Amino acid sequence: MSSSPVVPITPDIIVHDAGTLFSFCPLSPRAKTWIDEHVQGECQWFGHALIVERRYAQALTKGMQDAGLVLA
Repeated sequence: MSSSPVVPITPDIIVHDAGTLFSFCPLSPRAKTWIDEHVQGECQWFGHALIVERRYAQALTKGMQDAGLVLA
């Protein structure tokens, strides 16, 4: 029995739950473009990571996944 090699999926965005805040760190140009086009208002960036309050994280995650971005 042969098995196919497992190809790892490279994430577009790393998401980190820091309690009251979430960070979304885009790793691909596609992810950065999506954030630039879909995140409105005054965004908070810490280094290369977008920082959002917990209340916005679920909708942001869903939008990213619906767009086909891979989150880790």
